[in-house]
Amino acid sequence: MARLFDLHIHTTKGSADSSLLPEDLILEAERLGLRGLCITEHSGPWDRHEFQQFASRHSVVLVRAMEVDTDMGHMLAFGLDRYQPGFHRAEELCRAARAQGGFVVSAHPFRGVLGKHMAERPYLYRSIPGPIPDTPESSLDHPVFRLADAIEVANGGTADEENEFAMKVAGLLGLAVTGGSDAHSVHGLGKFVTAFRDEISSEAEFLKALHEGTFFPAVGLRQGKLRPYSV
Repeated sequence: MARLFDLHIHTTKGSADSSLLPEDLILEAERLGLRGLCITEHSGPWDRHEFQQFASRHSVVLVRAMEVDTDMGHMLAFGLDRYQPGFHRAEELCRAARAQGGFVVSAHPFRGVLGKHMAERPYLYRSIPGPIPDTPESSLDHPVFRLADAIEVANGGTADEENEFAMKVAGLLGLAVTGGSDAHSVHGLGKFVTAFRDEISSEAEFLKALHEGTFFPAVGLRQGKLRPYSV
């Protein structure tokens, strides 16, 4: 059976906009049958020693990560030990990740592009001049897709049509795709997940599986009807 990970989670430990307590996260994950959790805090990864102590008390595989606000939108960064100056530039973040064997995902890239959530310019195009693309075909040349290792196409905090838009873009580009809840409370955890082909028991195995591309986004876990996410 594929191992199920939620790749995008925020807790009160490192994300000021979250109400999700770390211990409540574990309880809800166990109830849902999630086998792995990526804690992608806004403020950067937890202290490694503190994280290891927390992880050692639980059977769920825990991965410390971060969601970085860059000049090319939000990016999930795995395999980096800490936030460093310059990571607000997507190119610098991705360069550092490559150097350390990490992995970077363009998070909810088209949130706001179809005008559902924001009155301001969408995250992905804040530093990109010109009109906002309105078709998947017109979105392909954004430089973030030459930097990121994968695209988050199933995000629990993003409108369905914007997730579908991201899936179409990824398909046209031939890029790997992931799913994550973007949970800030217990209620959204597991709305979307990423299913891995093989069992994963550590952060090192998780990173290896990411680089091998042996995963796919999935939906329906909370309803007991897990299936691959597709459009």
